Amino acid sequence: MRIQIINGPNINLLGKREPSIYGAVSFDTYLNTLKNSYPDISFSYYQSNIEGELINKIHEVGFDFDGIILNAGAYTHTSIALQDAIRAITAPVIEVHISNVHKREEFRHKSMISCACIGVICGFGLNSYRLGVEALIDRTQQEQSK
Repeated sequence: MRIQIINGPNINLLGKREPSIYGAVSFDTYLNTLKNSYPDISFSYYQSNIEGELINKIHEVGFDFDGIILNAGAYTHTSIALQDAIRAITAPVIEVHISNVHKREEFRHKSMISCACIGVICGFGLNSYRLGVEALIDRTQQEQSK
């Protein structure tokens, strides 16, 4: 199984940026933990602060990978272009957020990409990514048993 993790703006600052909200662990550190927990899964990781680069990555992997876990950061709340990119591909996409966006500022309560994703996970810290992996594994197993 191949899973692409795509992180949007400011996720490169995890561990430094607002640790009271996002925690004190960098994503690279967490990714190693994730890889060790799922040795049979091939993980690829990409992060960009630029919306068009996120779209390009979705296009690049969206027909070959078994799933995408996407934390679009603040673009979640503004980007119809990301929604269109998700709709254009065949790989299932799970939207994840580290914080519970519904307990935060009002503008974070609306996602422009949720309607194009198979599901949304938020509020479980970096564990949101692991829950996304579990959801993709479960989906793949269900499809294989059909």
